Amino acid sequence: MDIGSQDSTRSGAGKVLVLPPAPDAIELRHLRAFVAVAEELNFGRAATRLFVSQPALSRQIRSLERLLGCELLRRSTHRVELTLAGDALLDRARRLLTDLDDAVFATRSVGGDLERRLAAAWEPVNDLTAADPDLQALRDAGEQLHGQFEMAVGVSVRPVVAGGVPSLLLSPRPELAPTVLLLHGGGFVMGSSFGYRHLASALAAAGDASVLVPDYRLAPEHPFPAAVEDSVRAYLWMLDSGVPAERIVMVGDSAGGGLVLSVQTTLARQDLPLPGGSMLLCPAVDLSYEGEIDLPTEPQPAISIAQLRSFAAAYLAGASPHGEVVNALRADLTGYPPMLIQAGTGDVLGKDAHRLAEHATGCGVDVQFELYPVTTHDFHVFWSFLPEAADALEQAGAFVRRVAAGTGTVRRSRTR
Repeated sequence: MDIGSQDSTRSGAGKVLVLPPAPDAIELRHLRAFVAVAEELNFGRAATRLFVSQPALSRQIRSLERLLGCELLRRSTHRVELTLAGDALLDRARRLLTDLDDAVFATRSVGGDLERRLAAAWEPVNDLTAADPDLQALRDAGEQLHGQFEMAVGVSVRPVVAGGVPSLLLSPRPELAPTVLLLHGGGFVMGSSFGYRHLASALAAAGDASVLVPDYRLAPEHPFPAAVEDSVRAYLWMLDSGVPAERIVMVGDSAGGGLVLSVQTTLARQDLPLPGGSMLLCPAVDLSYEGEIDLPTEPQPAISIAQLRSFAAAYLAGASPHGEVVNALRADLTGYPPMLIQAGTGDVLGKDAHRLAEHATGCGVDVQFELYPVTTHDFHVFWSFLPEAADALEQAGAFVRRVAAGTGTVRRSRTR
């Protein structure tokens, strides 16, 4: 007779043998540390991913092994590998952490905490347009939005002049050559390398990479193609510094995403080497805004159609929004590098991301398309408190590392 049947006979309750509970001293940080190391199979990369020092990460793993009473990872000077016990724990720990994150997000969403915080973050730029008499008010509001957030711990920042373009260079380690070019968003009329330090630092930490953020010229004082020209010069400066093109990743959020593709189309026209990968975060690609745009009513959208049109008009200054340099949906993207495209399900520009993924795939580009359940545009800038943004940057960091390692092939689309 098995134990379950025997217990049922005694009590009539149908009970089975109860397994002993996990040690009370095991904490979530132990499990997150273990999962990071198990997925990276490298303590340095895992430490960067978790924004902790490598010695601290090693202590957490040793503590977890002592609490469990078994070895989870085998370490040597050349490799890290899972033991059978570690392999048994990995999938279960992943599920536990995913379920916890989902529970926290659902609770916050019901409580409205995240929505209120996102709305408050966007408030400085609400209703301001590029056509306002005081353009500086719009730019100040944009800097105020980004100024709310701190840089990632352990990332240094220094000024450089990249091909004549004032820029900032952010790196988790001083010896790293710049391999990521971040073209900031802001509708081509606002934004700066200084304001984008927080996002650049998070990307630098997640990808264990040095990130260059150029202060390209802004419209309306410097309309198209000024931003493209400055970005091309910054990219060529990276090449001149000795970094192979195939190890460089171009990243852009919002308007910066469209700018990334404008730069690559310009490079292709001039028969210059393309980078090894592209990351497009909530990209703004079609500046005609002729198609239908879904603006949510609850909560209030982070950006309005009037703002979008004013930004595009200031940038284009009479140039056609349908030209292939301006609009990647009109360009032949054949031969372009692998793309990681990330968008939010409630993003006002979400259709741009979908259309770009379909167009690029049709041109034979290797596309990884990720959707995240968020209601705001450009959600990556809120990585310090929005779980989906932190998750997205973790995936972005993995993409950067794959390109740096020469394995830029990516997965296909998924919804998170």
